[in-house]
Amino acid sequence: MKRVLIAGMSGTGKTAVVRELAVRGHDARDLDTPEWSEWVDADPADTLTPGAGKDWVWREERVRALLAAPRDRTLFVSGTCETMGRFRPLIDVVILLSAPVPTLLARLAARGPDSYGHSEVERRKVVELVGMIEPLLRQSADHEIDTRRPVAATVDEILRLT
Repeated sequence: MKRVLIAGMSGTGKTAVVRELAVRGHDARDLDTPEWSEWVDADPADTLTPGAGKDWVWREERVRALLAAPRDRTLFVSGTCETMGRFRPLIDVVILLSAPVPTLLARLAARGPDSYGHSEVERRKVVELVGMIEPLLRQSADHEIDTRRPVAATVDEILRLT
């Protein structure tokens, strides 16, 4: 069956979408959690990381096993990291979620204090990364969905596309 990656910048709604897919009974996993991802040391000069000298990457062995496992229904995974291109051969469809920067900033500001993007410094970094990374994500995506609509409408669109 298909393996669908739902990618996007922080605040685009990846977590909300994957939760809604799971509520609807689909096999859906949020890769932006400690079970599937981890902070690793990065070159402090690397400007594409979400934190100075730190990068949030998928736990490759776990994610590879998840994507390679045989299954009888579509698997939806959500997340974005610098090393995700390594998994492209295991993914059938990439859907990019996007939203205007003011929408992203409002969503990030509403997150809890322990969530990425809650602090002003992190929100400034997200704005910087949107300009650099989102165009790259767009190039590798099969589809793009603007997530300013309600989550249910975004999920309906994902299901229609897949």
